[in-house]
Amino acid sequence: MTGARLQAAVQAEPFVAEALQAALLEPAAGAVVTFTGYVRAASDGAAVTALELEHYPGMTERSLLSILQQASSRWPLLAATVVHRVGWLPLGEPIVWVGSCASHRGDAFAACEFVMDYLKTDAPFWKKEHGPDGARWVESRATDAQRARRW
Repeated sequence: MTGARLQAAVQAEPFVAEALQAALLEPAAGAVVTFTGYVRAASDGAAVTALELEHYPGMTERSLLSILQQASSRWPLLAATVVHRVGWLPLGEPIVWVGSCASHRGDAFAACEFVMDYLKTDAPFWKKEHGPDGARWVESRATDAQRARRW
């Protein structure tokens, strides 16, 4: 266990990235790195108009916090936050926000990317893409697992 301030939230409501970044900043910080993921217009060649995310309350938050703890044990972080949205999200809507704060940029960049890679493989979300041709469940991708294994 490290002394980093770690926070994870799952919510239906939109988030304000600028406010999350400001809340993440620590006095000893030399770098804050953030990532925001959005609902994109296409997936595997099919048009997407919305994404629907479901989760198991309690279990999902614990999983997100575990991923942050793993990142904090690998890099000397000062703070890290994940906010993941659930529910119905139309095209262009923000889905996830990840922020890492460290004394040095290399640690902040690596931790942020590590958290994103593990969110794709280990976080228990069920995703359904909606488009003009109907809806389909999103299955895990081999490329996501491959990215996570590099850590």
